[in-house]
Amino acid sequence: QVQLVESGGGSVQAEGSLRLSCQSSIYTYCMAWFRQAPGKEREAVAVDDPIGGGGRKTYAESVKARFTISRDDAKNTVYLQMNSLKPEDTGIYYCAAVNKLGSRCDLGGNFRYWGQGIQVTVSS
Repeated sequence: QVQLVESGGGSVQAEGSLRLSCQSSIYTYCMAWFRQAPGKEREAVAVDDPIGGGGRKTYAESVKARFTISRDDAKNTVYLQMNSLKPEDTGIYYCAAVNKLGSRCDLGGNFRYWGQGIQVTVSS
């Protein structure tokens, strides 16, 4: 069983930065960040696939060039660096993972494991 624990959320003013961390209980090859804004459906934000295409990171259009997903395999941790934050980035951010080789590992993937979520609030 994979357990995911997020940290690093909080409140920041627009144009500020935050870095989220997600530590997994074991190594998981496909890791991602999702978010859910108030009154909206959960959406995929960034996915890290270290295997597909020799290593591939995919991002939602709304966060490209502002957010960066990275990982430290020695710590079983994935990060989400968020820069130039906007009020519309406000929401609960979730770490997700899938550990079955051959599973789809992109923004449309079916992630099996989820963290508890962490709040990010961006004020104007």
